[in-house]
Amino acid sequence: MSRFLSFIRQPIIAALVLIVLLLYLGQMLSPGFASGGQILRLLIVASLLGIIAAGQNVVILGGREGIDLSVGGVISLSAIIAGNVMNGADSGILPAIAACLAAGGFFGLLNGLGVTLLRIPPLVMTLGMLGVLQGLLVVIRMGIPSGQAAPALSRFVTQPLAFGIPGIIWLWIAIGVLMALMLNRTVFGHRIYAIGSNEHAAYMAGVPVRLIRIALFMLSGMFAAIAGLCLLGYSGTSFANVGEQYMLPSIIAVVFGGTSLAGGKGGYTGTMAGAVLLVILQSILTTINIDESGRQMVFGATLLLLMMFYGRGRAMRA
Repeated sequence: MSRFLSFIRQPIIAALVLIVLLLYLGQMLSPGFASGGQILRLLIVASLLGIIAAGQNVVILGGREGIDLSVGGVISLSAIIAGNVMNGADSGILPAIAACLAAGGFFGLLNGLGVTLLRIPPLVMTLGMLGVLQGLLVVIRMGIPSGQAAPALSRFVTQPLAFGIPGIIWLWIAIGVLMALMLNRTVFGHRIYAIGSNEHAAYMAGVPVRLIRIALFMLSGMFAAIAGLCLLGYSGTSFANVGEQYMLPSIIAVVFGGTSLAGGKGGYTGTMAGAVLLVILQSILTTINIDESGRQMVFGATLLLLMMFYGRGRAMRA
């Protein structure tokens, strides 16, 4: 029994087991839930969440209570920027990509500077930035949907690109491979783990702690911007609060994947499995007519249960 408990406490194994169980439950509740077409649609949504969670993952790995609460605002702003730059024309895709990445990187830079230079706790800094972004969205568009996705972007996100698999899923796979290489095969990745494990020791060893932490927040902003662009392609139009529903699930996916909220331990493979799991869970909740507020309550309770089940690995540092 102890060996079994030790086995299922491995995040990636637990995620895969729960994915299978939830698919079976969904099939029982709604015939056709686990069909090939439905699974493909779930993977498209999981890709969107997984891309957001990639940025959340590196920020959390960097330690110092690093969580980016501003990702929802960046997603929404990027979707609106992309929609207005494209305005339904394929010729606007590249300028829209550049504009979204610039916006995501800029707000990530502000977060990083606030955390490193002003010594504002990441939770406070990114929560404040979320408020700024929400106000900016109201000023820009007064909450009214505007702009349209280019047809090529919508096809990339929703239609098969190769082997019957949509481009957004291929993009997510590519991001997963690049994340694994960056975290495990590069100096930058090793330094992320170093500052997440012991920031002071990393600094004494010559690691540019501040620059790396700023880079992590910039990466989080840019991943959120990419997700906002893809969400525009998925929905066809943008609206002010499109990204709000992804903030909490992106954190849960990271924690479920085995990344310690204290930093310095974890990876992205488990986060990818956690994203798939959460999307299936959300689909089941929708199937049984649980509204958005109910789903957020379930996600919050899930985060607490995960923290209880896996523990924090070590005490969180002040």
